Amino acid sequence: MYYGGLTYKTKQFFFVLIKLSIVIGAFYFIYKKLTTNEDLDLHEFLGFLNKNNVFSSKNIIFLLFLTTFNWFFEILKWKTLVNYVEDISLKNALEQSLGALTASLFTPNRIGEYGAKAIYFRATKRKQIMLLNLLSNMMQMAVTVLLGIIGLWLMHSKYDLNINYYKVSRFLVLIVVVGIFTLFGLKQNKFKIKGFSIEKLKTFINNLPKSTQVTAFGLSIGRYLIFSFQFYFLLQIFGVDVTYFNAMIVITSMYLLASIIPSIFIFDVVIKGSVAVYLFSIVGVNEFTALSIVTIMWLLNFVLPSIFGSYYVLNFNFQKITDH
Repeated sequence: MYYGGLTYKTKQFFFVLIKLSIVIGAFYFIYKKLTTNEDLDLHEFLGFLNKNNVFSSKNIIFLLFLTTFNWFFEILKWKTLVNYVEDISLKNALEQSLGALTASLFTPNRIGEYGAKAIYFRATKRKQIMLLNLLSNMMQMAVTVLLGIIGLWLMHSKYDLNINYYKVSRFLVLIVVVGIFTLFGLKQNKFKIKGFSIEKLKTFINNLPKSTQVTAFGLSIGRYLIFSFQFYFLLQIFGVDVTYFNAMIVITSMYLLASIIPSIFIFDVVIKGSVAVYLFSIVGVNEFTALSIVTIMWLLNFVLPSIFGSYYVLNFNFQKITDH
């Protein structure tokens, strides 16, 4: 049997090859990140973890518990949003979320996640799915920005950040200019986010039930509180003497600054590491401890779920979607 000039078996072969390439590519980037990090030697890192008793059963169980709930909230948020378009089970939401994570691991700014999630649905629904994914990411970003601004303001009030106000003022002028052009673009209805016009996005959000929006935003807040507490717990494991409030000031500032820097997702740990080293040095945390915690957070919340996600990538059946 032929499909578009190619036999069914040939298409299946290429499809399997693509899935294997995604998984192998993801694992290769993870391996390279761990073994070629100039700032964090892998053997020294493992020795440091062992010295601080990070591998104790109690610590591992609690850290995995927080990771599980972090992703449970994300999966539940995705299910809540997608149910507006099509009813899916929690198992389907799990498969789509973790499979998309693996597929997007080494794409700039997680752009691959949009296509990876959309491919689980029929062609007629894919634009809506991409819009829902955009909305999901915007909600998480909104929480990061809101709490980050508060954290950065408190940090500036509490600590000497050694800010070059001349450079900051130039940056603010640039932001104002960009803002003016953005507003002009909005009025012209030509401004786009991830390929979608603002008008289309506004219409889509307005049509989405308010209860769905509130639930999804609440889950975004819950997820943020979980992984930020996980960061604080790691600070405690490494013997950093800091209160939860003071730690959250730095953590929220770190996530804000790291999130506004464009990056290839696999190198997200490098950006967060650099920001964390600077901010935590202000409160007396040494460089190696900050880098170790950021690396553990990356391993727990991205590498570990992507390993499970690779199973879903390898078992993905495109034919079932098209027949659905």
